[in-house]
Amino acid sequence: MSGTTTSGAERTAGVTRHRGGGANRWTVLIVLCVSLLFVALDTTILYVAVPAVTEDLRPGPVELLWVVDVYPLIAASLLILFGTLGDRVGRRRILLFGYGLFAIASAGAALAPNPQILIVARALLGVGGAMIMPATLSILRQVFPDRRERAVAIGVWSAVAAVGAAVGPVLGGFLVENFWWGSVFLINIPMMAVMLLVGRWLLPESRGERNGPWDVLGAVVAALGVLGLVFGVKRIGSGAPVLGWTTLLPILVGALLLALFVRRQRRREHPLIDMRLFARPAFGTSVGCIVLAMLALVGLQLIAVQYLQLVLGMSPLETGLRMLPLVFAAMAAGLTGSRMLTRLGPRVMVSAGFVLTAFAVLCLTTMGTHDHPWQLSAGFVLLGFGFQSTLFGAYESMLSEAPAEASGGAAAIGETSYQLGAGIGVALLGSVMNAVYAPGLHHVAGVPHRASRAAGHSLGEAYQVAGDLGAPARRALREAARASFVHGLHVTLVASALLLLVGAAIALRLPRRAAEPTERADGDAAGPGHGSERATATSRPH
Repeated sequence: MSGTTTSGAERTAGVTRHRGGGANRWTVLIVLCVSLLFVALDTTILYVAVPAVTEDLRPGPVELLWVVDVYPLIAASLLILFGTLGDRVGRRRILLFGYGLFAIASAGAALAPNPQILIVARALLGVGGAMIMPATLSILRQVFPDRRERAVAIGVWSAVAAVGAAVGPVLGGFLVENFWWGSVFLINIPMMAVMLLVGRWLLPESRGERNGPWDVLGAVVAALGVLGLVFGVKRIGSGAPVLGWTTLLPILVGALLLALFVRRQRRREHPLIDMRLFARPAFGTSVGCIVLAMLALVGLQLIAVQYLQLVLGMSPLETGLRMLPLVFAAMAAGLTGSRMLTRLGPRVMVSAGFVLTAFAVLCLTTMGTHDHPWQLSAGFVLLGFGFQSTLFGAYESMLSEAPAEASGGAAAIGETSYQLGAGIGVALLGSVMNAVYAPGLHHVAGVPHRASRAAGHSLGEAYQVAGDLGAPARRALREAARASFVHGLHVTLVASALLLLVGAAIALRLPRRAAEPTERADGDAAGPGHGSERATATSRPH
């Protein structure tokens, strides 16, 4: 009982402190957004550095895939563990540990002498990211109990997430051109050191009020389940046979472990995650929308970077700059998301965002082997605005359905959905791309069969193989590889658009309008104490 009293007192004090001064909680939002910015940057900043890493460390195809994918894989598998642990021991505490680990892992990645060390360092970055990501969203949920203010805060938060992911190639391109590939990791170190000091001083500590021990076994089972599922999917993305034991076994084991996790949580008096949340249409549908949005688009981002660099011949910096329209459009969607949500409601906003994104993706099928900058920029603007509108509406609806004391678990579900969708998207769309790209290089005039097979692995490898051939064969292989890549890109874009339209249909289950805070206080059934907390939140001055 004493532990419960202390937790409640601390939480009440924390909420009162941040309600007392508007500037204070908005300052907290800035700190949280800067934290998220660097975690999001690390998701994509390596994309444009892949050619430099390949040239320097000479990783094999599988090792290169792990260098890129191990970060989101580890992060996705540990989000539930650290999100729910933060609810128990303190979200700020987990966040500060995440800052420190992120900085140490960044140093290891920057100085990695071989692909194996780089993979391990990227895995540790994933652990740090898993500590940081759900903590930022759950602290935001705690500091902004009023839904109208929280919608604005989530708009800023989601815009920063989009900016981080989209600016990653720009910043990475600049650093790779002016320094070396390790600099894309070194920039994390001073910023994380600053965030560790500032966060310790400014951020409030908060935790849930649930009694009972933390379910360690459940957290480990969830982590292993997500790890197995995403690992199996990534094996498919790397070209492994779907029915091979190294692919099918991890997926089956992961699915079984997740099923056991769900069963365990339903039976526990104090579960890590209240599975009843998924019975609420807004919560379950929002999670599904996040997965589908990421599944449809994250793989395209990596393919688009390869298209700009390898097909159009742009430098890493030029590639990043060309993607700036997507950044600005995503920022605009995030900053205006609160107003759009109020006017349109979650159902229309998320569905329309999916449809607009699908339209933008289909517009990009006009891209060929020649550069059309205005056409490409217009497509990126529509893509960024539609995609960010979708994510904003889905995140806001999901987080508003969860009780404040379980915000870490809810944030972890959202971020796990984000990372799981991203991992599946890279594997699925990468598989579609490879399935269409490789056959186009089976028979190229004047090119030996062995060289054609090697060129079918990727466009970058095709260019390397072509460099060892005579002039006519070199020209023929490069042209065939570029044409085959563009054809694969078009098919992948159509597949992505179909997934987005499925998401638009699913989003029709969301509520027509966002409930006012007073309505939620009167009719909330999310969990014990939730309605009373909302009533208290709306009765206090802000």
